[in-house]
Amino acid sequence: MIEKVIIMGAAGRDFHNFNVYFKDNQRYHVIAFTAAQIPDIAGRLYPPELAGKLYPDGIPIHPENKLAELIRKYKVDLVAFSYSDVPHVEVMHKASLAMAEGADFILIGATYTMLKSKRKIVAVCAVRTGCGKSQTTRKVCEIIKGMGKKAVVVRHPMPYGDLRNQVLQRYSNYEDFEKHRCTIEEREEFEPLVEQGIVVFAGIDYGKILAQAEKEADVIIWDGGNNDTPFYKPDLHIVLFDPHRAGHELLYFPGETNMIMADIAIINKVDSAPAQKVWQVRQNIEKYAPRAEIVLAESSLVVSEPEMIRGKRVLVIEDGPTLTHGEMPFGAGVVAAETFKAAEIVDPRPFAQGSLKETFTIYPHIGNVIPAMGYNPDQINDLERTIDKTECDLVVFATPIHLPLVLNIEKPTLRVRYEYRDHGSPTLEELISARLKS
Repeated sequence: MIEKVIIMGAAGRDFHNFNVYFKDNQRYHVIAFTAAQIPDIAGRLYPPELAGKLYPDGIPIHPENKLAELIRKYKVDLVAFSYSDVPHVEVMHKASLAMAEGADFILIGATYTMLKSKRKIVAVCAVRTGCGKSQTTRKVCEIIKGMGKKAVVVRHPMPYGDLRNQVLQRYSNYEDFEKHRCTIEEREEFEPLVEQGIVVFAGIDYGKILAQAEKEADVIIWDGGNNDTPFYKPDLHIVLFDPHRAGHELLYFPGETNMIMADIAIINKVDSAPAQKVWQVRQNIEKYAPRAEIVLAESSLVVSEPEMIRGKRVLVIEDGPTLTHGEMPFGAGVVAAETFKAAEIVDPRPFAQGSLKETFTIYPHIGNVIPAMGYNPDQINDLERTIDKTECDLVVFATPIHLPLVLNIEKPTLRVRYEYRDHGSPTLEELISARLKS
């Protein structure tokens, strides 16, 4: 008997799970995907060119709030939960809904969906969004290069546009961002690596992506998204922890899975987190992931002209996902404004335009900062108009990309970034060198 399936996702892990678990498998018939977390990704079609011979019409993508209705309408047998950074209790609420409608509910094993490579794989993952994966990935690239090896990065998927054109994407220069019509969120992940001289791959078909990456690299670095597990089987699994959210490593799916699988556990932000919170995270790692080697690290502020901040009324723009489903109320921009004595951090909420009003409503924990939301041209326009209408002396942007390259900002701007820094011994380089050589 063929089982009818719905895959719950957010335009990333769901497509990968389909490709490696359900595609061309005659035991299952996938009725639909549902979509959450990311604006405007529902209402699309997973196209027949990607869905395979069993789906000549493709597979529809519906909003997640239609789940119960879809289960009833199509008499669905199985719901496969396939996205990340969700509280454990919320996962079970969704499971309870599916089971109440008569469907089984599954979480596909992390290692089952990992593709194996002919190259060495170093995975950089986390227990929550916003732990510091991006700067750590850049540091790992630097370490691998220092070992005389060529590294390329494969980034967790972010296919928010026309799926037919996003099967395999390669980024090595700024023209590639325009070629692939990158959103702000995509550029935030790709641009700093390209600036570093690293080739970045992303897309939908991670089998094809792996085959291409293997042609160009000695070592492939998996750059994880949210707190998801790797799509490739790692030879070295690095996992980031955030002591500002101590205890979250036990409370979010699948971040806890990453913790348990970690080879190297990096407790980041120890320069700004309370010592007792750092200790709490260390205790959890030692208890639940005892084989992991622990590294302490700092998120070091990089500000080119800090004197611009002193005494100014500043508008702060932070990394979007860190604030939204990462649940952080602030990021590097606020830290810089406070460190370098801004007179005021201006509250942008009264000036929010269009979709940003909705963002502040959906995520009420966000403080007096703007999340850099730019999943589509309308959102980018709303972000630009909000900045324009907010009265301030200086715009401090703590996004991984150089925001004025994609927005027209008439006010003075200053970029703030985090960089990885070891905090004592052992260092990340020492552990990576020892692990890869062995």
